Amino acid sequence: MNSNKEVHAALRMAHADLVSQMRGGHWEGRLSSSALATATAISAFASYLRCGPANDPRRATIETQLHRALEWLVGQANADGGFGDTDKSKSNTSTTLLAIAAIKLANIAKDYSRVVAGAERFVESNGSIAGIRARYGRDKTFAVPILANAALAGIVDWAEVAALPFEAAFLPQSWYRFVRLPVVSYAIPALVAIGQAKFHFDPPANLITRWIRARARERSLRVLARMQPASGGYLEAIPLTSFVVMSLAQSGRAEFSATSRGLDFLLAAHRYDGSWPIDTNLATWATSLASLAVASATDFVETAPSLNFDWLLNCQHRHRHPFTGAAPGGWGWSDLSGAVPDADDTPGAMLVLKATEATWRTRPDSKSIERQIESGKRWLLGLQNRDGGWPTFCRGWGTLPFDRSGSDLTAHVLRALVAWRGESSRRVDRAVSRGLAYLDKQQRADGSWLPLWFGNQDNPDDENPVYGTCKVLCAFRDLKLLKSSPAQRAAQWLLRNQNADGGWGGGTSIRWSAAELGKSSVEETALATEIMTEFADRENFSGSMERGARWLVTAVRGGFHVVPSPIGLYFAKLWYYEDVYPLIFTVSALSRVAQLLKRAT
Repeated sequence: MNSNKEVHAALRMAHADLVSQMRGGHWEGRLSSSALATATAISAFASYLRCGPANDPRRATIETQLHRALEWLVGQANADGGFGDTDKSKSNTSTTLLAIAAIKLANIAKDYSRVVAGAERFVESNGSIAGIRARYGRDKTFAVPILANAALAGIVDWAEVAALPFEAAFLPQSWYRFVRLPVVSYAIPALVAIGQAKFHFDPPANLITRWIRARARERSLRVLARMQPASGGYLEAIPLTSFVVMSLAQSGRAEFSATSRGLDFLLAAHRYDGSWPIDTNLATWATSLASLAVASATDFVETAPSLNFDWLLNCQHRHRHPFTGAAPGGWGWSDLSGAVPDADDTPGAMLVLKATEATWRTRPDSKSIERQIESGKRWLLGLQNRDGGWPTFCRGWGTLPFDRSGSDLTAHVLRALVAWRGESSRRVDRAVSRGLAYLDKQQRADGSWLPLWFGNQDNPDDENPVYGTCKVLCAFRDLKLLKSSPAQRAAQWLLRNQNADGGWGGGTSIRWSAAELGKSSVEETALATEIMTEFADRENFSGSMERGARWLVTAVRGGFHVVPSPIGLYFAKLWYYEDVYPLIFTVSALSRVAQLLKRAT
């Protein structure tokens, strides 16, 4: 077993590194640069330079950023000729096709002929257009924008791009689930912009249909403009905003307000090295996770940072959201205007407020904070799906990926509801009972659960059962259900799937310079080690937890606890990593191990 001294030393080091990233009483984090996001932004810039007004004073800046972005992008080509979402990601057809489109739209394909040729060979050998469609199935949220981007670059015929019903955008949001939109609920801007680009370049042959759709263009554009947040970035997402800008610019709408404001967002989000991340930041999410990790370490560190409660409280949405129609009360992933309330960040914020209750109860506005928590609880209770689970954004919007219930989301919500059961305990108890029934149905035969928002690129179908199983077991821990049959089966699954190096997860794409770390990832090892502390009274589990803790201590000693892995899975299977994830999870796990050792002495 690791000694108290070793664990405490590693915990203090990881804690100090995590606290050092705090700014203004919260954590902003840093998302990985993304070849996919960068490629789409290049296409947006190139489209605007080609079709936008010649007297736009931003043209020089756009051209400068475009060239820097191209230099960064071509440097991301992998040995197989393809492009991955991050610099740690395997090549995939979608990102590679978007990179080709970006280079061709920028009209410099001759300058990078080798890169383009290698990328084209990769796309062709991986099924080309059929490969992209197979990747996304019946969900057109990302497949259609990718093919539309390629069509705008002249490398795919517009006949390959499905027509999107942009006229459906001005229907009441509550009707979306009934009309069975071919994209997920939060992709309405892409539905409008790409749908209109398809209509512009490849109008329907039926004259009546063409007339009806033509009359719907202006009205749907007004919806698009109304949904645009103050930042100009739809969902704060670079790919989504880029698809809107390039589609509008090339379909004769370069001077439309949404095009211009989207362009400003892309200019502001551009990084010094020439790249873009997939999203501006995950500040609320990072702050919630980090705050809970720091709170768990209080007994083992000399000083603890002060959370900026006002910042966190101000992240709560107080009005019906114009993007999804979500009711007031939820928290989104960021404090920025493009964020949308969701069922992961809302319970995250509520759990932080529970962990820090003794501090904010002394504030003169504590009653107001109580009302905010109650509002968050009502928001979560109103979001529960008919299947008993919780979806990401809005109840009952369909079964497309990321608009359906998820085990990790459901587990997180259950923890928050139980923490703040309060006066509405009867309604909470019913919701919790239904949520547990959902989790019971979602548990796989081997005992594991799959998450919705995280993956592992080395696993079949990009699944990450370590993350999903650990998150569900955290809910069972908080609900005091670890002795239940589902929890015991899940713990056995974790025990069976511990790697030979003592860690969990990871795979062949992870290359540590320290041989003893093997192929495990910091994030997955920390998550599994933390939950294994709950089973440490059993011999086999105790040894498993010890090996996991030893792996983490070794990682911290070597400075590897700051090295992230691409386990984040954005919408439409888009990979990312976040610099603060390994730090947060390591602090949380080692705090639990330290508490266990303290009780044993």
